[in-house]
Amino acid sequence: MPNVVTIGKRLIPLDQIAFVEPFDPTRNPNFKPSKEFKTRLVLLNREIVLAEEKPRAFAESHGMRFLEEDQVGINPTIDFRIETFAATKDFKPEKPFQSRLKWRDTAGKEQSKLLLAKPESLVEIVGVKTTLAPKRPSRGRRFPRRNGKAASAHP
Repeated sequence: MPNVVTIGKRLIPLDQIAFVEPFDPTRNPNFKPSKEFKTRLVLLNREIVLAEEKPRAFAESHGMRFLEEDQVGINPTIDFRIETFAATKDFKPEKPFQSRLKWRDTAGKEQSKLLLAKPESLVEIVGVKTTLAPKRPSRGRRFPRRNGKAASAHP
């Protein structure tokens, strides 16, 4: 099953993994796992799954695009949008983030991740398709107007 990743007893479809990043056990000192986890898989709905493989190795073995600066592997099958990020008076993160990667989860809710990489770098790595919003169907008239009045369907 090449489109499924097995982590322990879990089978995770690759198209449900948004990105992978390093797992830092020091961020939660109360969590004492029995294994040495090195990677966090972040699913579309932001659920977390831990893996023992290093982020770069995991990303490369599963066809993800790797961001050196952030040490993050991005799934190329996900339709991401990229935005520039600037700290505000009310939100000043510790790290100098420059971009925001956005996607929609399976319920249609918007999710995001701040990154150190420049937005232009993300466009190159993630791909141009990710910066374009999907086209909406036209809501225009069925028939062109003539002389200020809608044209008739029958001559």
